Amino acid sequence: MADLTNMESKIGEVTGLAMAAKAATSKVITIARNDGHDELVAALEQMNSEAAETEERCTELAGTFDGKKTAILEEARETKEKAASMLRTYLDDDSDALDGYEFLTMAEAGEVGHWEILATMAESANAAGVLDATRWALPIQQRHFDHARATSMKLAADEDPHEEA
Repeated sequence: MADLTNMESKIGEVTGLAMAAKAATSKVITIARNDGHDELVAALEQMNSEAAETEERCTELAGTFDGKKTAILEEARETKEKAASMLRTYLDDDSDALDGYEFLTMAEAGEVGHWEILATMAESANAAGVLDATRWALPIQQRHFDHARATSMKLAADEDPHEEA
């Protein structure tokens, strides 16, 4: 398998995080519905759809690196599995919508950070295609983070802080 540069490896990571985001939002959709928070589902479905589009765009971007697509997508699968392991650890059968959104807040913050790092690398490398991808993805990831954080705060405010967990 081809050796990857730091930037190519980071492309694999953001691709894997997009893959993981699809699974995470699907899980939180189920939790939200089971917890009686149907009003949250539309935003989660949009996040899921945008994660799928991000994955597609990243896969296309990986294909622009001659002879490296397979290695980049292997990096993506490894990252996805790490994130999936965190999801399984954090969200169990007793998780509620707040737990789901707390997880999404952490995950989305991580995605924003990874995309910002990739943007910095792309600027240093003067990699136009990668810069285009980061300019497209960063506002979406920031919006996802802002939504997850704000919804977490709203759900937390609705909790009785004196009720036993």
